[in-house]
Amino acid sequence: MTLSSAETRHADAAGTKEPPAVAHSLRPDTDRPHTDRPDTDWGETGKVETGAQASGLTRRGASGADAPLPQDDPHDPHLMDLLARISACLGEQTDTRAALVALGPLIGERVPFTHADICLHDTPGWVVSYEVGIETRWSRRRTRIAFSPVRAVLLGECDVMHSDNAMEDARYVFAGACCEPILNHSLRARINLPMRVLGRVSGTLNISHQTAGLYGAPEIAVLRRIAAVAGPYFHALQAAEQAQQAAHLHDCETTRAEGLRQGALELTQALERERRRIGMDLHDQTLADLTRILRDLESGPAPERAVLVGRITDTINDLRALIDTAVPTMLDLFGFNHALRVHLERAVGTTATTTEIIDDTAGAVDRLDPTTRTALFRIAQEAINNAARHARAFEIWVEITADPAGRLCVSVVDDGIGIDNPSGRQSGLAHIRTRADLIGADLQILCHSGTRVSVALAGADA
Repeated sequence: MTLSSAETRHADAAGTKEPPAVAHSLRPDTDRPHTDRPDTDWGETGKVETGAQASGLTRRGASGADAPLPQDDPHDPHLMDLLARISACLGEQTDTRAALVALGPLIGERVPFTHADICLHDTPGWVVSYEVGIETRWSRRRTRIAFSPVRAVLLGECDVMHSDNAMEDARYVFAGACCEPILNHSLRARINLPMRVLGRVSGTLNISHQTAGLYGAPEIAVLRRIAAVAGPYFHALQAAEQAQQAAHLHDCETTRAEGLRQGALELTQALERERRRIGMDLHDQTLADLTRILRDLESGPAPERAVLVGRITDTINDLRALIDTAVPTMLDLFGFNHALRVHLERAVGTTATTTEIIDDTAGAVDRLDPTTRTALFRIAQEAINNAARHARAFEIWVEITADPAGRLCVSVVDDGIGIDNPSGRQSGLAHIRTRADLIGADLQILCHSGTRVSVALAGADA
């Protein structure tokens, strides 16, 4: 039986010594080992085949004998039938990954491969990849075009890249290249072809085999026809997925914006209530005290000097406490931990509740910008007030830590009755939630043997 050109190259390659892989410094993020399955080829039926079963470009005839496949005849009925089936198959797909998985067996009918992938242009300067045959880092993260082994095709600098041994080919293996899959899985024979839409390169079709020198002009011609058919389908699928992602992000942003708007409205109302409370306190307490002192001075004998000094001192202290509730002066003067400790002591008053502040971050909160630091203080202040008024706690403590993700985390914890009946705390918790949203912090409220209110701030140096 006469061997096809691909079979002859494969047979020659099988009888020669395997070329050594060049030494190459890999990036830290290498591929996962694939010890759960052997290196395999995709053959005619699309199933995984190994060894000689997938080594030649053959089609099993009715007699059971292997017959050479037709090669690059543009009028080859077998190729035309394959392209029609590819078009019909891709037309039924709804996502890019599933489309490539469906395309793999059809490619394998004409061109055996160990690994197949497509690269598609994503955001400017980046490509995203999908794979079949072997899973590598290419499909797990995006790649900069400048570091892609197929950058020349992606940029339209050449119409095809073909290598008998990509492991020793400087076009694929260069400084900074994302070529670990080629080296880790010995992807020697490679063909890379552009997929175009309206004359512009939208991505590449990439076929690889571990056998060096397996591919030649006939395989390039077949794959070029497949890439021409598949390109528009993959472009349309990617565009549809990007539109869905954009719509989802828009919905999320709309929901977040509405939440912030509603939260800001509630916070404004709370601030207005706070202003009214301060006005009432000034009227009912400070102004009343000063009026009584003035009346005593105007009528009858003047109070003793010591009595007068004491009454004025009490009025000043009351006024200072009122100011501290409106403007956290201690926060600016003495720092977050001291201001919070003073507020803890005032909140629990003369009760037997014990308090503590645990800071494992060496004062990280005080390194934040003033707006964020004040917001965290107000959140902790409100959580402490809730615990002191409603929790019936024996202990209230504040933890300032870094969570496993490295975010700065401030937690107010108590051992009280929890918030099974949150009516008394609902307003305070709403204000905490709004303040957390306004500084981009994540809020978590846990109830187990008490209550834990935690805010985690991303991007902070903890």
